[in-house]
Amino acid sequence: MGNVLIERGVDYGLGKLADIYRPGRAGPAPLALLWHGVGVDERDVLQPLASEVAGLGVAVVVPDWDSEVTDGGRAHLLASLDFARGLARERPAELATGPDGEFALAGWSRGSRMAASLALNPETVGGWRPAAVVCLAGGFRRETVMSPVGNGPIADIARTAAVKPVPFHLLHGARDTRVDIKQARDFAAAAASRGWPVGLAEPDTDHAGIVMTEWDAASRRCRPTAEAHAIAAGRLSARTIAEAARTIGHTARTVPGAGG
Repeated sequence: MGNVLIERGVDYGLGKLADIYRPGRAGPAPLALLWHGVGVDERDVLQPLASEVAGLGVAVVVPDWDSEVTDGGRAHLLASLDFARGLARERPAELATGPDGEFALAGWSRGSRMAASLALNPETVGGWRPAAVVCLAGGFRRETVMSPVGNGPIADIARTAAVKPVPFHLLHGARDTRVDIKQARDFAAAAASRGWPVGLAEPDTDHAGIVMTEWDAASRRCRPTAEAHAIAAGRLSARTIAEAARTIGHTARTVPGAGG
């Protein structure tokens, strides 16, 4: 894994900050935007995963956001997307996107559900589409603030006939007790039935391990871990995000799964 450069605490608007991870080599790197899960301003939780992705040659923007505000974090997430899109336009020598400004969109837990919903509802962002979507330990049944009709992703996939499919990469820990893995299986089946390229991997880890962390009950926050199952799963997540980011400008294709 290569060297990683990190810009910390960059203001992306609405009083929120983001960290930018870049591979420490010359030339433009493919870009991914990575959203953390439920909670307030937890971009630091994703540092192990984002560093791993950047070490694989892909730039990653990891913003803070707050799922507990009145709009469920919608304004923060959309502002972070605008920030990432603007960053790519401002730094073409550092960041590479597709011909229409597309890049990979990824999320963990609730951030995963928001990313899936946004990809299924491009009208939410004026028609912009991600190059690919990576969903880590996501639930897909509950409604999201990204759906114009208040659906969850499984319900929304049934109304996407007019939407050009993009690849979905799902990873869900087989030991996850926080979000039922059946939601990922059901979404993968629903997406495949509608012609969306989708793959599902089920590594032997839990909800926190999928992003190379463990739950710390004292701080009520995830923290980095050296547990073998989390390192293996986190590296798989990182490789998946990196591969998704490198699909910019490519034709959508079916993603082989490792389970489900």
